[in-house]
Amino acid sequence: MTRRTILVVEDDPAIRRGVMDALEFDGFDVIEAPDGHVGMQRAIRSNVDLVLLDLVMPGPSGLEILQEVRKSRPTLPVIILTARGEESDRVAGLTLGADDYVVKPFSVRELLARVGAVLRRSAAERPLDTAEVAFDGGTADLERRRIRYDDGATAELSARESALLRYLALHQGRPVSRQELLSKVWRLNPNAVETRTVDVHIARLRGKLRDQGPSILTTVRGRGYVFDPSPST
Repeated sequence: MTRRTILVVEDDPAIRRGVMDALEFDGFDVIEAPDGHVGMQRAIRSNVDLVLLDLVMPGPSGLEILQEVRKSRPTLPVIILTARGEESDRVAGLTLGADDYVVKPFSVRELLARVGAVLRRSAAERPLDTAEVAFDGGTADLERRRIRYDDGATAELSARESALLRYLALHQGRPVSRQELLSKVWRLNPNAVETRTVDVHIARLRGKLRDQGPSILTTVRGRGYVFDPSPST
């Protein structure tokens, strides 16, 4: 299997070196960036498969880098590194399109598990069961991670958004709980984590489906989310 390359953007030399050593020992190639300026350049221009991104550092912040990455490389997996207690930053990162987050201080075992889970969700690692999902107003091409609207416009989907839409489409018509999505899409133990990431990604997906109601992707209180591609019929 081709070795994956990971970019580590972290200004703390000890943390950066520790993360790099763990990744290299686990079989990854690693590129480093010690501040936001280098991180911005390498995240956009380097041929990497995943970015580990600190949020607070000299130069552009992690959120600024993430915002630019999502403009130029919308499907590049990104895991943000945050300090304990920075819930608002984690939510902001997930809203901007981060695929996951790891809270400092973190164990090597947890970090490698998160990296592996995110890479497994990428289209290059695992083919999607559903190639296209038609909905009221357009069609989502899940292999290319692109939405084509009926008016001719397009939008990009992240790897996580594609996986989320695929799972909801495969189970359309029934409520899918947050716990089920965490288990089946995020590959996390829903009893071991407290996270708002499902809600954040549902909101982002609704926006890309142009679901103003919402009616295509509705919330059933206490039960989960229901995908209905043709709510008007």
